[in-house]
Amino acid sequence: MNDKELRSWLEQATLGDESAFQLVYEATHQDVYRTVAFLVYDKQDVEDIVNEVYMRMWRSFHQYDANRPFRFWLHGITIHLVQDWKRKAWRRIRLFERNRQMACEPFNWTDKAFLQSEMQHELFGLVRQLSYKLRVVVILRYFHDYDLEEIADILQIPVGTVKSRHHRALHELRKRIEMTGGNEYVY
Repeated sequence: MNDKELRSWLEQATLGDESAFQLVYEATHQDVYRTVAFLVYDKQDVEDIVNEVYMRMWRSFHQYDANRPFRFWLHGITIHLVQDWKRKAWRRIRLFERNRQMACEPFNWTDKAFLQSEMQHELFGLVRQLSYKLRVVVILRYFHDYDLEEIADILQIPVGTVKSRHHRALHELRKRIEMTGGNEYVY
């Protein structure tokens, strides 16, 4: 059935005639199915997309311009839905992969790595209490692994000043750890 033969059925379908919609579906289903099957390989996904094409077609009949070929409009819907499906599939794959990785790594509250991260979190809180000048030296030294000469270069201050700030920062941290009763920290 060509577009001219479909025109009367399309007009009736736009008015809500379900039997006319059924005839349009039967006339175009193979073409839509074949198009989607060329673009998507999983048979279940093809079926889902084809069903979505016809649901979208039913909801958007009011947007169809009768001066343009119907199949052109229908193929536009089909291609857009395949592109949407591919975009969503990529997101699902990324989420599935992320969930799989999380499932492979059991989360144990007594895990040594977890306890260590908790101690690091507390230690970072103590570092944040240091003055800016001391804090920046500690962060550059221990979080970014710069040596004292590199820190002096970054801050554009003498190495001796970096050494004294480093020493003062460690002294401050030891004092604060002792005040909080943190015997578990190694320093």
